[in-house]
Amino acid sequence: MENLTNLAGRQWISSQEDFITSAGLTKVSAIVNKHCQRCGARVSATLPNGKFYCRACIGIGRVVEGDLLVRNGVSRTFPHWQNGGLTWRGQLTNQQAEISHKLVTNFQKGQNTLVHAVTGAGKTEMMFYQVAKCLAKGGRCCIASPRIDVVNELFPRFKAAFTDLTIGKYHGRDFNEPGLEQLTICTTHQLLKFFRAFDLLIIDEVDAFPYVADPQLHFGARHAVKKPGVCTYLTATPTRALLEQVKTGELKLVRLQRRFHGGLLPVPRERLFLRPYLAKGKIHPQLLKEIRLAVKQGHPLLLFVPRIEQIPRYLAALKQVSALSGLGIAGVHASDPHRLEKVDQFRRGELQLLVTTTILERGVTFKHVWVIVVQADDQIYPAASLVQIAGRVGRAKDDSAGLVLFCYHKYTGNIRQAMQQIRRMNQ
Repeated sequence: MENLTNLAGRQWISSQEDFITSAGLTKVSAIVNKHCQRCGARVSATLPNGKFYCRACIGIGRVVEGDLLVRNGVSRTFPHWQNGGLTWRGQLTNQQAEISHKLVTNFQKGQNTLVHAVTGAGKTEMMFYQVAKCLAKGGRCCIASPRIDVVNELFPRFKAAFTDLTIGKYHGRDFNEPGLEQLTICTTHQLLKFFRAFDLLIIDEVDAFPYVADPQLHFGARHAVKKPGVCTYLTATPTRALLEQVKTGELKLVRLQRRFHGGLLPVPRERLFLRPYLAKGKIHPQLLKEIRLAVKQGHPLLLFVPRIEQIPRYLAALKQVSALSGLGIAGVHASDPHRLEKVDQFRRGELQLLVTTTILERGVTFKHVWVIVVQADDQIYPAASLVQIAGRVGRAKDDSAGLVLFCYHKYTGNIRQAMQQIRRMNQ
């Protein structure tokens, strides 16, 4: 067993035989009244021996009836960093600085906050001072996101802004158990491994799948924060549930409706297609024209398709187009074993066209990228998803506009709502 001090704020599964008695450790039955005490899910699955086990959180280790959930409440002292360890020398805009000040004030008052900021507003930089305030007080902070890609993007940015800190980075593709870092960046699934660990928990892209619709991940997040502790939620597309918490006073709301460079959100173009986008192995001529235009003007292109199985068909058709020969083209989706490598290649310019699913709809930044959404009328794209996809474009100060194209056979309510929301935020 690892030094228990290094497991402060952690929880883990232990059998009755393996349980270690030590000061600071508490134990609870892992399953009580057919409910998992790690994730809160109702348990109905059974093993061949008749014992119940939890399917909902099996990805981080199986919880079986009769096991113990061991929680480490050992108090650990962390450094009180001068200036919170913040070495970033950038400058916030006036609007960003106002939001940042409110976040610091709310943390000091113990108030939870919802930050509703448009895509490209600079939410990461606005977090710096709230995180620094927590670390300056000797507190422990975690920044969590539902998406691995967001974790991988946040980590180097915080590493550059807090150069003297050791920062933990944890997600399901790293296969490392969380350590005792004072600042941790992880996926929301990893929060199930903590109990009363953090003085400040920031959840970025709080409305993203899978967190938004998973009560077990909400349960884990609630239990990962100390009592008292503070939560900050960041999103460009808040859910009704979050806005209801604002109405009831559970959350303080702060808004920023301009990007950091002061530019507007690109308003998507809309195009009706009467014929299939892909037929007999060939791409619709009008869709191909738009793809070639993006490539000709030197813009990396994200081509969104609704289904994973469509990716190889589009790749095969694109690679047959002579005008696209020599172009770096690839496809990526959530279960792609080379997903992180391909995203990095696209960011570095080694790939110029990436056919993707909604896995890249949010939380990632690519310079000068243009976007085409094939089948924007598919039910897989709610209005919030379309807004987030459009938000990938125009994020650079020297390139604040660009192509966002919604292709459809039927003009849906989700497309209409997305367009209305973008225009409303631009007012």
